[in-house]
Amino acid sequence: MTTPRVAQLPLILLAASFGFTIVQLDVTIVNVALDAIGREFNAPTASLQWVVDAYTLLLAALLLSAGALGDRFGPRRAFLSGLVLFAVSSAACGLAQSAAQLVLSRAVQGAAAALLVPPSLALITHAAAGDDKARAWAVGWWTAAGGVSIAAGPVIGGLLIGALGWRWVFLVNLPLCLAGAILTLLFVPEAPPRQKRPLDLPGQALAFVALTLLVGAVIEGGHRGWSDPLVLGALVGGLLAVAAFLTVERGSAHPAVPLEVFRNRMVWSAVVVGVSVNFTYYGVIFVLGLFLQRSAGYDVVQAGLAFLPLTATFIAANLLSGRIAARFGPARTMAGGVLVAALGYALTSRLTPTTPFWLMVPGFLLIPGGMGTAVPVMTSALLANVDRHFSGTASGVLNACRQAAGAAGVAVMGALAAGGPDRIAAGLRASGMIAAAVLVGAAWVAARSGGKRVT
Repeated sequence: MTTPRVAQLPLILLAASFGFTIVQLDVTIVNVALDAIGREFNAPTASLQWVVDAYTLLLAALLLSAGALGDRFGPRRAFLSGLVLFAVSSAACGLAQSAAQLVLSRAVQGAAAALLVPPSLALITHAAAGDDKARAWAVGWWTAAGGVSIAAGPVIGGLLIGALGWRWVFLVNLPLCLAGAILTLLFVPEAPPRQKRPLDLPGQALAFVALTLLVGAVIEGGHRGWSDPLVLGALVGGLLAVAAFLTVERGSAHPAVPLEVFRNRMVWSAVVVGVSVNFTYYGVIFVLGLFLQRSAGYDVVQAGLAFLPLTATFIAANLLSGRIAARFGPARTMAGGVLVAALGYALTSRLTPTTPFWLMVPGFLLIPGGMGTAVPVMTSALLANVDRHFSGTASGVLNACRQAAGAAGVAVMGALAAGGPDRIAAGLRASGMIAAAVLVGAAWVAARSGGKRVT
């Protein structure tokens, strides 16, 4: 029998998807704007990496607490707060007058994004409570909205920049935030607070310090050199912060990251797949955006449209993912998906500045085809293997790990491509091969996992 909450699920899903869409859109929409931003502010590649990673770092670090905040105070309230802050910070990004101002505004935008992701998924989970098929359907569409927006980001960005200028890749968020807030106020009931537990502020602070130092060291090492005292100090400090974080989490009564969750093989597998997907995709897309404009000579509109095959394939793969998982199970579906994406990256590693676009297309189809198949199953598998009362926290942990991996991918692969057009082309070749190898490893982990069947 359909409950009133399940009957409202499509409207709740639409509102939640608005929030997740703008979060994911702002991960990649900026990639085709980097060349224009660099030229206007005379910014080097390292500064452009910070424009991307300031957002993903704050998103990754604060997701740990954002999930707990949604569980504690109610996901609807956290979600609306995130929409307001995201709109304000997006306006600040669009009005920035220097690279430093833009990086700072992007950091605030990332903090706002953290308030949107776990609550949006928690609202869906609450609405579909007791109906596994409805939950799987809703999570599939929620994931599809995020996946398509990630893929569509460069396309939308290229068109906006060509018509209105790079600042509009941020200003476009204002009407989207307004629409999401209206839908939430009209149609989304507040889910009851789940857990009155204190926030793990020491763990949160250590996670932020560790992520910032390690990612910063990789970014700065690309142009300062790895023997630079600042780079070495950041690496050592980051590793010490990681060790301190794990120690604090083991001893905390209310950890930001409940380490016992990872004892479940399917949860561990889902996190490994999520980390691998984000590390490879964020890193390669960062390099690819620079490659198309600075090495292959595409203008900003052509570069944006070049990403169009990724968008269409994401949609198709997301919609088919649930059926594939119902037939073959989550483990084999995740493994097969990331192997398809690995083949796409291997093909992308063979691109040169003179490669015609039609030869780029096979890789551009396989990457989102594999990712779009694996990611919805990954999310559903995680939620099927944790207590639903901790769905917000579990979602926060998964997405924090994914966003941290994305920031690391931009740092590592951006460092490989720092320099002129020839260096960028070489960086793309190296990045593609690294991505393929990482995903083959993730496929091995996924294939060995068990867990509840996702239907």
